[in-house]
Amino acid sequence: MDNLALSQFLSLFSWFAIAALLFFLLLIARFYQKFSGEQTRFLLFGVVIVLLGIATVRYTSLRRVSGDVIADLLSFLGGVLLLALSIQLYQKMMRSNKQKKQS
Repeated sequence: MDNLALSQFLSLFSWFAIAALLFFLLLIARFYQKFSGEQTRFLLFGVVIVLLGIATVRYTSLRRVSGDVIADLLSFLGGVLLLALSIQLYQKMMRSNKQKKQS
């Protein structure tokens, strides 16, 4: 197994680990939406998984670790979307928690 094949394997393996964590975050957002009644847009976490998955597959098919404009753009968009969704979910969950404590 050469270095390139090893890096491809590690890229795909790390994507599966990240996808599992993002799916867990999706389930947390869905659970919170179901029981709080607030809109969390939990399905957009699935979009993040898909964007990062496409970028990872593109990197591995081109036998690169970085440097592809399309894969870099997909990774960037996925990261920005993940950041926005995570901040939004955090604010919703903490805001309602603070309101309960003040009551």
